[in-house]
Amino acid sequence: MDINDFRDTLTSGSLQAEYFELLSDQTYHCRKCAQRIIGSEQLAGGGGVQGLQRGTKNRPGIVIDTISEYCEDCGKRTKWDRWTGEFQQANSASGIPKKLQNRVLDHYSYEDTIEQRRRQAHELVIDHRIPMERWGESEETNDVNMSIDDIQRKFQLLKKDSSGNHNLLKSRACEQCIQTGKRGYPMGIKYYYVGDEDWPSDCPTTGREAERGCIGCGWYDFEAWRRGLNSII
Repeated sequence: MDINDFRDTLTSGSLQAEYFELLSDQTYHCRKCAQRIIGSEQLAGGGGVQGLQRGTKNRPGIVIDTISEYCEDCGKRTKWDRWTGEFQQANSASGIPKKLQNRVLDHYSYEDTIEQRRRQAHELVIDHRIPMERWGESEETNDVNMSIDDIQRKFQLLKKDSSGNHNLLKSRACEQCIQTGKRGYPMGIKYYYVGDEDWPSDCPTTGREAERGCIGCGWYDFEAWRRGLNSII
């Protein structure tokens, strides 16, 4: 795929299309400055950098190099992004069918895993335990009849209501982990039920084997994290 073919896959006027136009010169751009130019504070998420990197079932992702540098216009160190000119295999989500969504919600009794409160469906996010950026490829189709064990292994429920979005907090923690190799920890409690804050040196950063590096982090499995913490209190 060449650059013009890739442009054609993006929705005209979308955040991804506008940011890609800035990155298409393959030089570094301050993300904060780009946010002001484009008029959006959401460049880091799925509608911006992450979405461009992930790709979709209809287009590949792009390889973006991100560094931290001082920006004279911002007067501080900021993140800078550069498209390397390379494309990469998409690692997009396949979507969760409605029937499977209901099974996941029923399995967890509509209770978010962090605050352990029963909520309405619209106040919950069905979270993939492994962040998409770690997948390395597009997700396999989610079978509506997957086993309860597979539901437990693959998903957890996080809250998303007017008082907070735990899914967003997890996304930010995972993004930092990917960039720094330092695993996150919920609520400022630096505890891991397996391993420590460092991503295992013998563990790949993407692909099927990458899940091993997530095990032990509270964001990966908050219930296991809570049980482990309670066992030593």
